[in-house]
Amino acid sequence: MDVTMPQLGETVTEGTITQWFKQPGDTVELDEPLFEVSTDKVDSEVPSPVAGVLREIVVAEGDTAQVGDRLAVIDDAGGAASEPPTTTGSAEATESAEPDEPVAEPAAESPPEAAPMPPPAPEPENTPVEPPRETSAAPPPPPPPTSEGAVVTSPVVRRLITDKGLDASTIVGTGEGGRITRRDVLAHADRHGAAAPPPGPTSSATPASSRAAPRQGDETVPFDNVRRRTAEHMVRSLATSAHVYTSVEVDFERVERVRGSHGSAWKDREGFSLTYLPFIVRAFCDTVDDWPRLNASVEGESLVIHHDVNLSIAVDMDHRGLVAPVVRAADGKRIRLLAREIRDLAQKARSGGLGPDDLVGGTFTITNPGPFGSHMTLPIINQPQVAILSTDGIKKRPVVVEGPDGEDTIAVHATGMLVLTWDHRAFDGAYASAFLAQMKEILEGRDWEAELE
Repeated sequence: MDVTMPQLGETVTEGTITQWFKQPGDTVELDEPLFEVSTDKVDSEVPSPVAGVLREIVVAEGDTAQVGDRLAVIDDAGGAASEPPTTTGSAEATESAEPDEPVAEPAAESPPEAAPMPPPAPEPENTPVEPPRETSAAPPPPPPPTSEGAVVTSPVVRRLITDKGLDASTIVGTGEGGRITRRDVLAHADRHGAAAPPPGPTSSATPASSRAAPRQGDETVPFDNVRRRTAEHMVRSLATSAHVYTSVEVDFERVERVRGSHGSAWKDREGFSLTYLPFIVRAFCDTVDDWPRLNASVEGESLVIHHDVNLSIAVDMDHRGLVAPVVRAADGKRIRLLAREIRDLAQKARSGGLGPDDLVGGTFTITNPGPFGSHMTLPIINQPQVAILSTDGIKKRPVVVEGPDGEDTIAVHATGMLVLTWDHRAFDGAYASAFLAQMKEILEGRDWEAELE
């Protein structure tokens, strides 16, 4: 049977094969890890859909395939082998597994690209399928052969060789049949250094003299898969949504007092610190019910309002990228459970333990750069959602409060900013401001002590 690229999340359209755990001729058990695939959301091991013998690998390591593309052929245990493809068919399948050049289209996730995010990560997107491009009657030039007889059949690999100014004939391919993979190109560049790429045409809008040309001692760091996909999704999001930013300052003193009085007992019991984030998530869930247009997605010329509150929480993976795993049915959970789930998802993200199901279905995103001391972050919307909330640094500051006698007085309270990025297609400024005002009221006025009892 054919092994095809699985749908690793509802908005994922392609993935890069990073490793095959089996080689042609190897026996494969049902559900045994067969290959590893990297998408804009997560790196995942994909199990074999059947027991049998791996007969052919169609898409080599380092190559990218669209969802549904044929990756390999397995003769199942019952002895029913797939019709062996011809050499031409195999090459065509490999070519079709590669994506076209990025186009400006609605992004997700961005991951999602996770997250400032969230970066990210960024999470779900509805990616339209690009119509087939017209091709000329002349056949494309054949891929360059190497000195070892290998052939570069992947557009991604050819583009990478060109970008790095390398000669394909000097690169030894380690892929199936001696094919050069993306990993081979990067390894060769690390060993021998990459030549300067040929200069591109000078834009009339950007004089060549204004560009920061590489100088001696500069280091060129190619985008990895996560960074490249995140960049694509963020650019698409800016091209898709009418981004607007609204912020409000919140007095977190009531939350801070509860954290101070329960912090030690909480950490002893739960094994981690009680942060501001679960309080903010809880306040969001209690507010959004009155402002449902924030928990929504744009589809075509319609706004789809989601009645389930599935929160994407942006997680920084030690500065290697952002992802936004999802806390499902967040509106039905109290602070203790919210804190546990947020903590568990963050640990899974940083350890590489997230699965595709952890990253799909988000209806609203919260990104939390506050631990890094930020004051006001303006995040990019996680498509196709219509809003994202940034929770920035909370610090002690002087504030004006009303004393017992009704007179104003100066006090020192923990305060911080909440910044909402929203899509002007979905609602207007008054709607966004009213939502933040109500959320501020909940955070400042609720008896949070009762939440932890």
